[in-house]
Order: sequence, then structure tokens, then C-alpha cells
Amino acid sequence: MSHLSRAFFQLKSFLNWSKLVSTKQIGIFKLICRLWYKNNRRASYLYFFHKLTTMAKFIDLFAGLGGFHKALSELNHKCVFASEIDPTLRDLYKENWDIEPKGDIRKIVANELDSIPSHDILCAGFPCQPFSKAGKQLGREDEHRGTLFDEIAKILQSHEPTYFILENVPFIAKHDNEETWNFMQKEFQRLGYEVDHRNYSPHEFGIPQHRLRIFIVGSRIGLSHFSFHDIDVQKVSSATVRSIIKPNSNGAKKLPLRNIEMLNLWQEFLDCIPTTTKIPGYPVWGMEFGATYPFEKSFPSKLSRVKLGEFNGSFGKSLKGLTKSEQLSLLPSYARVGEKFPDWKKQYIRWNRQFFKENEKHIRDVMRKIGELEHQSWQKLEWNVGDKPRTIRNYILQFRASGIRVKKADFFPSLVCTNTQTPIIGWQERYITKKEGAKLQALSGIKLPVVDNAAFKALGNAVNAKIVAMIAERLLKFTDEISDAGMKCDAATS
Repeated sequence: MSHLSRAFFQLKSFLNWSKLVSTKQIGIFKLICRLWYKNNRRASYLYFFHKLTTMAKFIDLFAGLGGFHKALSELNHKCVFASEIDPTLRDLYKENWDIEPKGDIRKIVANELDSIPSHDILCAGFPCQPFSKAGKQLGREDEHRGTLFDEIAKILQSHEPTYFILENVPFIAKHDNEETWNFMQKEFQRLGYEVDHRNYSPHEFGIPQHRLRIFIVGSRIGLSHFSFHDIDVQKVSSATVRSIIKPNSNGAKKLPLRNIEMLNLWQEFLDCIPTTTKIPGYPVWGMEFGATYPFEKSFPSKLSRVKLGEFNGSFGKSLKGLTKSEQLSLLPSYARVGEKFPDWKKQYIRWNRQFFKENEKHIRDVMRKIGELEHQSWQKLEWNVGDKPRTIRNYILQFRASGIRVKKADFFPSLVCTNTQTPIIGWQERYITKKEGAKLQALSGIKLPVVDNAAFKALGNAVNAKIVAMIAERLLKFTDEISDAGMKCDAATS
């Protein structure tokens, strides 16, 4: 497509000319464009006309905190419609962006599709839970959230915006043996869009959060002017959490005393391991210390009470003489299953039992203390820092269902909508603040939910505004090139 044709197509899209002007008028405008490109003189009026159209209109679906809104508004584009199902976030969106979002997009598409204004860019970070590895992976079979892509497709078909930008978890491209992704691509093609996609994480651009997401762009005027390579070259080699945290953050939620006591116990565990012995890189499951219950060919729930009584449960506790219910209560929760253990679980159990056997004389006393902790998730450690110094408080921490996770202080783990996984700054013995969380999503300066749990849930569902801005700026690059040409022409004729 020539520059002239693309320019005309884009301006036509911006003004919805197909509905407003006649074929004769369109022909006259094309003639003016040809004369402008050919003679490059006395085109000030055309440049002025173009400038009126470069403020593209966008809609923000599944808007949340407004990551798309922040990115595009800072590029001087205008939001003409937003949709968000959460009433609290709708109120907050109105406060932050001075536009009142509508509610459930499914009801709007079903009953009020024409109420969505004409727009040039559709933006949507549609719900990722149906496609996330951390979820049930129901995909399009999730009756509540799995078909929300269909609502996007209906809006694209009805309003024909020039561009779209979508965001989701990377696994959506692999879900259901790529059937979901193939379906989406066929829909885009049917609707007349050329599409490209790339995975990005904020930490690749200097923001210390590891949060890999897929960004999908579509254009009705082709993508010859756009390349993700232009964004790739802006990647940086490092990021550091200390760039966003303050030495003393007033109002930060402190780590509860009980959690501090747990960290002290696991620090004692690390101190007991000889320096010549490598700390396991696999999850340390404390419950396997002294355990002998079968797991290779048989498993506890299939054994009789008498047979299971011949073995030891978690932390070496005897199962002899107990009821079957009592026996199962003394086993790790992952061992109380009614089916064969998966291979990965068997491997972890083998590794843990071998490690505990080799180091029993060093860790016997501290393992007894760990065995008295009231939750099994506290009896597990994920040491993700390799051969770095064995000081837990040097690192970023999380208390997860899978255990106490310890990771390097280069960047934070991904913010998620589960508030129990809010990152902890080990050396300050505190959780990150809402403002720090907003920085991780490039959303500094906006109002957040008052309650921390609600704020981090919203941040965990948000799109990173910096990455969106980088993509949108390049996607709309052709608009800028026309604008630059007009400015040069204007200067030459003044």
C-alpha cells in the first residue's frame, strides 16, 4: 500500500468518511493529496486538517485501573468509551480519568452495541484467568470469562476501528494445543486485520517486575509501518528493585511477628547446612523429613490402616495404631490423594528424602521446630537464589501456598490478583506499598483503592502502561510521519 493510499485510508477511518461523504467528495480529497505530495507547497490547510484528526479516539475495555488509558492519553489520544464490570473500579476510573465506564461488556454488546461510539483504536486487557497456567485453563469453555474475546470481535466487526491492542497471558497462544490462538487469528483475518504479537515483561524495559505478557496488535491498513523490533531494541540489560523503594516507607505494612519467627526458623535451617553443601534449588518440603510412607508404586490412601501403620508420616511421626483419618492427617496434603503421584512429585519427594538423610545430623533440631509450624505452606522453602549468600533477609520474599519463596533482589515477581502473594522486602521486613506496586505497572500518580488487598488485586489485573505506550507510539507511527511532513511543508511555505 502506497503512502498516499495509506494516508487516505487512515484519514477516512478517523472521520468515518464511508458514512459521511460522497464518492465525489472522496475523489476530490484524493486529488488534493496528490497535488500536495507532488508539489509540496501551499499545503498548510491540509496539515491543519490532518492535525485535527491525529487525536485518535480509543475505547478501553475491561478497563480496571486504566493502564491503556494512561498510555494512550499521554500520547494525546482521547478515550471515548470505557467498560469495567467492577463497580468500585468504575468509580475510581471516573476519578482518575474523568470518564464514567459502563458495566458488563456482554450486556452492552448484546443490547446496546450502537451505544459504543465510533473509535480508531480498541484496547482490551481481557480476563486472563481462563488461559493462565495458574488457573484451571478452561479457556473458551469458561462460561463466565472464556468467551469475552467474542465480545471484542463483535465490536471490531461493528465499528471497524483502524487498530487494536490486546494484552493477555502468553499461554493464550499455546492453550488447547494452540486451538484458541488459531481461532483468534482466523477471526482477525475474517474481520480484515493484519496481526502481529510479541511477549514482553516490564523488567526488560527498566521496571523491576518480572511479568511476561503477550501483546497483540491489529491494523486494517497493514503493518508495514510497524515492527516489534523497534521496541525490542529499547530493552535494557538490568533492573533493580532499589530503584522504586524508599529506605523508610511510612505507612508500609510490616511483616507480622509470626512471619518473622518463621523466617528466623528457616534462617536457622540455612545456617545449619554445611557451607560445602549446596542449598537445594528444588522446593524443600520439610514434611518429608523422616517420612517413609510409600509413594513410588502405591500411595497412602490405597493402603489399609494396618499396612499404612508400618510407615512414618510427616517429620517422622509414626502412623501405627491410628485410625485411617488420623493417619492421613499426619501426611503432607499433597500425599492425601486418591490417585497415583505424578512423576514430578515423586522426583521432589526422592530428592527431599535424600537431602534430609544426608544432612540429618545437622538439621535434626531445627526440623523438629519447623514441624511444629501450624501451616504446611510454612514448612516449605523455595530457595531461588542459587549460590548467593544464605541470608534470607537479603532478598525478595513471598509467603505462598507452595512455600516461603526467596528470590534475588533484581526484580519483583509478577503482581497477581491474590493478595497473599504481595512481595515482601526482606531487609526492611515489610510488604511493598500500593505506590510501589503502581510504579511496577507504570501507573504512578493515579488514585488506587483505599484497602491494600483491593489495591493489589487491581494492580495484579492491570496492564503495564509503559509497554502499551511504547507499542501504541510505534503502531501509530504513520500518523506521526504525516504530521511531520505537514510541519516541514508548513515551514517551507511560511
